Amino acid sequence: MMGMVAAWPRNMHRSTYTRMLLLQDYHMNVKVAKKAIIEGFRKADESLLQESAKGNWQDGATAVCVWVLGQTVVVANAGDAKAVLARSTSTDGEGAVADTKSPLKAIVLTREHKAIFPQERSRIQKAGGSVGPNGRLQGRIEVSRALGDRHFKKVGLIATPDVHSFELTVKDHFIILGCDGLWGVFGPSDAVEYVQKQLKVLFLHTNLYNSKYICFLYPLFSASYLY
Repeated sequence: MMGMVAAWPRNMHRSTYTRMLLLQDYHMNVKVAKKAIIEGFRKADESLLQESAKGNWQDGATAVCVWVLGQTVVVANAGDAKAVLARSTSTDGEGAVADTKSPLKAIVLTREHKAIFPQERSRIQKAGGSVGPNGRLQGRIEVSRALGDRHFKKVGLIATPDVHSFELTVKDHFIILGCDGLWGVFGPSDAVEYVQKQLKVLFLHTNLYNSKYICFLYPLFSASYLY
């Protein structure tokens, strides 16, 4: 699942974000947003399969994204990439994260897609594939949904994401997006605790309290700060 060439990420961003920009209406129908994301994943997968066929390589990638539309957040993922929401569990958390004294609760927003799970296994078997004793598709890859991986597409691997939405509350602080490179090292609660500490340090040295929406990039992951 490594070694991506530079061309397909550009195509993925173009296919997904073009639809997002064209539909950037905070009062839009959430169903339309969900359809746009699903189509974005389909186009990204199609582009990656074409690039991999031309270059004669077999790589693929899992994916996770969030789309914030006013107070509504649409979440989508394919594979084992996760989105985790940090939410305060007490009334003192209804402000900036730097002012929150209590620990934040980690809420996993996504469902992993692994070949060993019954629903995923059933689809794989119907497509003529198999799940080995090691729980991997064809005995090789652990995930059952991914972009690319063209040699597994005929045996049940799909790129269709799970998509759902929820409403933000005043207690929601940030969302962490990460692949297994992050979640293999950090548990959801550990990651939230780490980001909370980093944001507090950042706020002590900068004047960002009045920013409504700020994106921070860390060496291991990205976090979208909501409040």
